[in-house]
Amino acid sequence: MKKATKYIVLAAFAAVVGASMTSCSETDAEKDKGATPVIKYARPVDFDKSDSLLVAAPLGARVVFVGEGLGDVQQVWFNDQKARLNPTMVTSHTVIVDIPNLIPGEVTNIAKFITSDNITTEYPFNVLVPAPRVTSMSCEYAKAGDIVTIDGAYFADDPNVPLTVSFGDVPATIKSITQSQLQVEVPAGATEAPVIVTSIYGSGESSFHYLDTTGMMFDFDGATGLGNHGWHNRPIENDGSGISGNYVVLGNGSTSMSAAGDWNDSDFSFEYWAGSWNTPTDYPEDGKRLFDFVDFRDFNNKCIKFEVCIPASNAWQAGAMQLIFAPTSMVSMGNAGTDIYGNTVAGCNNTFFQGGLARGLWRPWTSSEAYHTDGQWVTVSYPISDCVYDQDGKGASTFLASVEDFASFQMFVWAGGVEGVECTPLIKIDNIRVVKN
Repeated sequence: MKKATKYIVLAAFAAVVGASMTSCSETDAEKDKGATPVIKYARPVDFDKSDSLLVAAPLGARVVFVGEGLGDVQQVWFNDQKARLNPTMVTSHTVIVDIPNLIPGEVTNIAKFITSDNITTEYPFNVLVPAPRVTSMSCEYAKAGDIVTIDGAYFADDPNVPLTVSFGDVPATIKSITQSQLQVEVPAGATEAPVIVTSIYGSGESSFHYLDTTGMMFDFDGATGLGNHGWHNRPIENDGSGISGNYVVLGNGSTSMSAAGDWNDSDFSFEYWAGSWNTPTDYPEDGKRLFDFVDFRDFNNKCIKFEVCIPASNAWQAGAMQLIFAPTSMVSMGNAGTDIYGNTVAGCNNTFFQGGLARGLWRPWTSSEAYHTDGQWVTVSYPISDCVYDQDGKGASTFLASVEDFASFQMFVWAGGVEGVECTPLIKIDNIRVVKN
């Protein structure tokens, strides 16, 4: 009798444990299936701010909705935009969701929560759309009447408040609009100024300027008085195809660049070495140090910009354009010795950039596709913070560390560490400048 009782007790205990395990394995989605979701409030994800209630949040923000019966929520919509919902972020009491980073086509100021049974709960919630953001322009020196591409975000064209673009205070004609890109005709009469895009949500101004002369080093038209100042003089031309007067040319359209980008500084190097042949070395108007008239402070938050034009007939597919700054202690125009300030100067040489000096490597081509601009001028932007390579694309051993490191500059299409395809590139360059990112 005692033995039988023992088995009955064990069986009962097993049944209780089994029921408990079944209950524990039930998911929130299963538990809340068929229930109507209830939203009590919304709050930030940040725990330190979790006691702050939200009635609105900007595009792209992550929000926690708190309530009951939320485990079976399968969809969340903000206005007419469906959010991407991660099931691991959904429980019976919370839904953590990122507001879609897309401007709504229809504004309802409602967030909708939909279950697997299409049970829908609506909750008042405003999505805040930022003012337009203008990040880049395909050619900052485009001429009046040219069509340019403006990239950015939050370009909202409301039927009642149409999107507008102006170059400074000169309005431009918009040819096409997406939320992140505009096609715009450069207006007649536009002068150096920021590009301003205005929507129903406010105005955004570009950090760059149209016809920007900020930080200009070489415009080849005499504004800075600087051009070739090294061992090799590259052609400076003005045949009517330029974007703003004179421009310098790398290559000649017939000289080959080997697949490995072999050394050819006679045809593919533009050199500006500060200094002179005087003793001690001085820095006349045509040989002044770049940092004496361009602001290189906070250089890691600045970039090298220039306009480039490469015809399709002379596409580029070998060698990297090496963007090399150097102090006068590594290279200078004239003889080695000292300068008028008592500093040691290295004199002319072509070895300073072969020993691991940091430089940028601009290589827009790939081993399977040549690069050209179809004969059009485009703006190139290269962050100085990315000037961390040696000549072969490996890590540099000597880095840009102070303003004095920006005395001289060289552009040399050579090496880069990537095998390309033999080609005969013709690269036109203008308006080499240093500006804020």
